[in-house]
Amino acid sequence: MTIGFSSWAARSSCMLCVAGLLTLVPAAAASPAERPDPGPPGGVTAAPPSLLYRSGTQVRPHPTAPRVPDVSALSWVVADAGTGDVLAANDAHRGLPPASTLKTLFALTVLPALPGGIRHEVSTEDLSGIGPGSSLVGVVEGQTYRVSDLWNGVFLNSGNDAVHVLASLAGGWSATAARMQAEARALGALDTHVRSPDGYDVPGQVSSAYDLAVFGREGLRRPDFARYCAKVDALFPGRDGGSYGIMNTNRLLTGADGVEPYPGLIGVKNGYTSNAGNTLVAAARRDGRTLVVTVMNPQEGGGHAVYEEARSLLDWGFEAAGEVDPVGSLAHEGVRPRQGPQAVPAAATAAKPAEDEPGWPETGAILGVAALGAGAMALALRLRLVRDDGS
Repeated sequence: MTIGFSSWAARSSCMLCVAGLLTLVPAAAASPAERPDPGPPGGVTAAPPSLLYRSGTQVRPHPTAPRVPDVSALSWVVADAGTGDVLAANDAHRGLPPASTLKTLFALTVLPALPGGIRHEVSTEDLSGIGPGSSLVGVVEGQTYRVSDLWNGVFLNSGNDAVHVLASLAGGWSATAARMQAEARALGALDTHVRSPDGYDVPGQVSSAYDLAVFGREGLRRPDFARYCAKVDALFPGRDGGSYGIMNTNRLLTGADGVEPYPGLIGVKNGYTSNAGNTLVAAARRDGRTLVVTVMNPQEGGGHAVYEEARSLLDWGFEAAGEVDPVGSLAHEGVRPRQGPQAVPAAATAAKPAEDEPGWPETGAILGVAALGAGAMALALRLRLVRDDGS
């Protein structure tokens, strides 16, 4: 059931809440095109030079350790998702176009602000600016979608149309890019420069195998992210009340197109553009241990090489347990994920979530912040009136 407000007073109150919240939005939400990347915030500094900043393959094997596989990717990382230890890497901090693996950072930034049960009618503005040749899940203007449906479109079909709608709900394209940049810095991912939240090729947009591994590891620690990234298939709303099936494009998860599925795989996200080549963040669990692997732009083996190279790195990582010393860490001292709501989906209509979807607690928190914003705005206006009367 969709819950809405029909009276003029209710609409006015909602507008006041949203306006109040907007008075509290930090200046960091300004468009990246209007202000330069501020760099790391106070207390977050780049890691000192280490093995991960050296070129070539870095590994510290014991005498009995298995040999690191020979892969063709320009950059890769194998890390323990539990401890954050990097077991081996090749050019881990090399800046490369991330393609749709950047959607991991998009999800980390926007998921906390948009409960899955929210319903939203898509407008023309929501779908504006989608790049030519983008992957699409089939979002239709004028149709109402649950936010959870749109997240399925992001994680499974890598739909840039779904990203655009969610970014619109979260405050707009430029504001979302700025929040993603701040989130990356808060997580200690200092190689990432966000220009397009969907990962579409844009000059100056880069990430690294290291940063993408950080995003993948952090995502697995968040239940909603972990649930979406592990889905093999889902139903997506179609026209006239119907629906159609969508399947995760991560072939290492689904086993599609002749790629053998990897045992214990739990996501995370794949990507491709002509500029980035094939990219992949993959995580798998075996014997109570979880590994996260990033593979960026294999130079040999065709379109499926990214999956086979990730497979060989995962196999090596599980086999090398206890047989190598870490060459670095995905966790930096003093770096903590940002907390709190990122935006209020003012254009959305709240709805009771499905039983397996988060919603009311998060919605209550968001509305609470909006109310605080409205109160702050009202107090500021009152003080202004008092000053005016006394002048």
